[in-house]
Amino acid sequence: MGNAQTITLAAIAGAHGVTGEVRLKLFGEGLPSLKQHKVFNGGALTLTKLRDDGKGGAIARFAEVSSRTDAEKLRGTVLEVARDALPPLAEGEYYHADLIGLPAVSDTGEALGRVVAVENFGASDIIEIERPAEEGKKPLRFMVPMRPEAVPAWNSERLVISAEFADI
Repeated sequence: MGNAQTITLAAIAGAHGVTGEVRLKLFGEGLPSLKQHKVFNGGALTLTKLRDDGKGGAIARFAEVSSRTDAEKLRGTVLEVARDALPPLAEGEYYHADLIGLPAVSDTGEALGRVVAVENFGASDIIEIERPAEEGKKPLRFMVPMRPEAVPAWNSERLVISAEFADI
């Protein structure tokens, strides 16, 4: 998963108005990263207009969608771009999709599990780690903030978590 060929930036939540506009649920870096792209899903959708909806999502118009009926048919469609279409990352930056699936280890060398989700509740990203399941039990999950004191290092191979944040 670390080198996914496509990155999902948003999903169509439904129609907006009667002229074919759609409501978007934004993922990852939100509106700024979506604005850098015009073509999604291998050319299937061409963005002609995009605006903030004031509620954390966006309203979009695609060249291929001209009626509310067409817009409704797209409900649930994810908007993807090729991984290599994304701008290069600055030092310390990452795309959520690049973290999902990475093995997590503590800074003392203990294998902790795998990254299963990246959430953002406002302040900073929260990484959710799933520990390997013990026999007959559900796998346990724990969360750590994606901040230097909790996650001192990561790369395309693994995520290192400070042992003091790795307690369940």
